[in-house]
Amino acid sequence: MTAISSIRNLGPAMEAALTAAGVPDAETLRALGADAAYARLLANGFAPHFISYYVLHMALQGRPWNDCKGAEKDAMRVQFDALKASHADPVRTELEAFLDRIGVTDRHLRK
Repeated sequence: MTAISSIRNLGPAMEAALTAAGVPDAETLRALGADAAYARLLANGFAPHFISYYVLHMALQGRPWNDCKGAEKDAMRVQFDALKASHADPVRTELEAFLDRIGVTDRHLRK
């Protein structure tokens, strides 16, 4: 078993989150792939954040975390939004939509 934090770009915090979500090591992470692993994070209560999503992708490709740019990043954003939506809490989503409608929150500031 190889530590998740041995993978470039993934530190102790991501390792702890993935371990708590049932991904105990780098081998399991690589076998699952970025999307399935991120889905496990979301199902385990991890707050969705686009940067953590694409960092995970870049890490599994052995690329620097900030190497994701342009069309690749745009396409990844679409994948992230779909994954996030599939794990959204419907009550929370409904509340956020209502707060947006009455102008209490700024949806552009949320991640």
